[in-house]
Amino acid sequence: MNAHARARWMSGPVLRARCSSPFCLREAVLVGPLGLLGEVVRIDHDEIMVQVYEDTSGLRPDVDIVGTGGPLAVPLGPALLGGMFDGLLRPLGRTDDPYIHPGGARAEANTTLFQFEPLIAAGVNVQAGQQIGRARAGNGPWQRVLSPPDVSGKLLQIALAGAYPDDLPLAEIDRGAQGVRAVALREYWPVRTPRPVRRRLPVDAPLITGQRILDSLFPIAQGGKAAIPGGFGTGKTVLLEALARGCSADVIIYLGCGERGNEIAGVLEEFPQLIDPRSGRSLMERTVIIANTSNMPVAAREASIYTAVTVAEHFRDQGLHVALMADSTSRWAEALREVSGRFGELPGEGGYPAYLASRLADFYERAARVETLDGSMGSVTLIGAISPPSGDLSEPVTTHTKRYVRAFWTLDARRAQARFYPAVHPLQSYSESAQDFADWWGQQGNDRWWPLRKRFLALLEEQARLQRMARIIGKDALPPRQQLLLLSAELLDEGFLRQSAFSALDRVCSPAKQGAMMQIIARWMDLAELAVGRGVPLALIAALPSVRALKRMGEDIDDQQMERFKTLQTRLEGEFAALAGSAQGGQNAPATAG
Repeated sequence: MNAHARARWMSGPVLRARCSSPFCLREAVLVGPLGLLGEVVRIDHDEIMVQVYEDTSGLRPDVDIVGTGGPLAVPLGPALLGGMFDGLLRPLGRTDDPYIHPGGARAEANTTLFQFEPLIAAGVNVQAGQQIGRARAGNGPWQRVLSPPDVSGKLLQIALAGAYPDDLPLAEIDRGAQGVRAVALREYWPVRTPRPVRRRLPVDAPLITGQRILDSLFPIAQGGKAAIPGGFGTGKTVLLEALARGCSADVIIYLGCGERGNEIAGVLEEFPQLIDPRSGRSLMERTVIIANTSNMPVAAREASIYTAVTVAEHFRDQGLHVALMADSTSRWAEALREVSGRFGELPGEGGYPAYLASRLADFYERAARVETLDGSMGSVTLIGAISPPSGDLSEPVTTHTKRYVRAFWTLDARRAQARFYPAVHPLQSYSESAQDFADWWGQQGNDRWWPLRKRFLALLEEQARLQRMARIIGKDALPPRQQLLLLSAELLDEGFLRQSAFSALDRVCSPAKQGAMMQIIARWMDLAELAVGRGVPLALIAALPSVRALKRMGEDIDDQQMERFKTLQTRLEGEFAALAGSAQGGQNAPATAG
């Protein structure tokens, strides 16, 4: 029998109620005549405190609160892929009803029929998480149908191949003393409970984002964690959308957590129009969008990141590599702070609750590369944007997040104002996993990736030092070699680190193209150093036609035209040879009489 209580006090999304029967901590409850979804967050003798995930306008004291008997859970199944949902995983964008009505927070009846094909026969013993069939909607991709992670036993029966709704039981598994469990395409899983795996695996490959400054200088592991801190207007949302379009993950989960409604509306409108470069079909076929804008109930924003990572783990269990983009964790932390204040909890640093760090850890530690229960390999990569007030990277959300991520991509306001995209600051960013990927880059044909990466970062660091000096004494007062260093750093910035989001050839860059660009820029730097050593004026080096070609090679050379890099290198070799010849001729020229 479900527990009951009556509300006696309420403040926004928080209410207190007197119990007539016992509740469990973290139990999901239904509030009032509309059945608003909530969660028990505190128990004090015969009184409970409930966090409501929907708008509580119009509620009054004495409304009934009914326990569901289980924790807050969301529906997982083939209906997710290609869908748009709110923070409680209710579908958005339906043409027959554009509004989300209060209550009914669990999945509504889905009239879509899914093609189902069984892959095992009745009578076999089924292990937890084992694949029993596959399903798809229309002509979409096939998805695995797994036995639930907590269900194993003898398969009593399984449906024949055909079209079925996702809530119709298609199999029955005898669990012995625990009874028979019906299995449908849709299953519910508690959002705050990580889905089990056989074992976690060490990372051995990067997640390719298509952005050169990230892949080549600050790579993130497949199954790793990264943060993107940046002040207002530095391009966090634009960068996350670019990563969603161009990264090498099999499934993309895009979470708009507390962002402005017009930004999310743009995402919802743009994503269905994007073409997947892998298949040539709509990118939405392998994307799930979860939107909880700033004007939606604040408590649901707190739950939305757990909803998103649970969906990511669902696809990971199918042996897929999943990338979750969370925009932004600062808005989530603000929701946590607001609800905590209504609980009457003592605030910690910055007004955030004392458990901010542990909640961030709960989220980021669900990223991993794993061996799933059925023996497949899958991963969840988490990339969270941070919006520090006034760009202050010492504020609590940023400092706590740095403890749990291994890639930190700092967006710089000055670069953004100069229209430098992506505005990642190379001296304030880092990747703790970079050296682990040297072998991987070698397998891609770029054996020199690690020394070139170190050389480029050292060059950028020296550039910052020399620019400070040049502002005092003037650039022309620097020795030729230091002026060359500034020229080389400018070439690296413009030709490699800057990437045009408006160019069809440059918005996504493959590892092979990145490797070729790194090597040709390093070769130009070597030749320029030799030329300066031979006395060639720096002005002649800067005026070489190959300099402009190097700055534009990202936009001019396609991934399918890699031979053009060899042509470009031959061209610059010839230009420097001509420079060396003219310099030698000038030295050997006879002096004329005055």
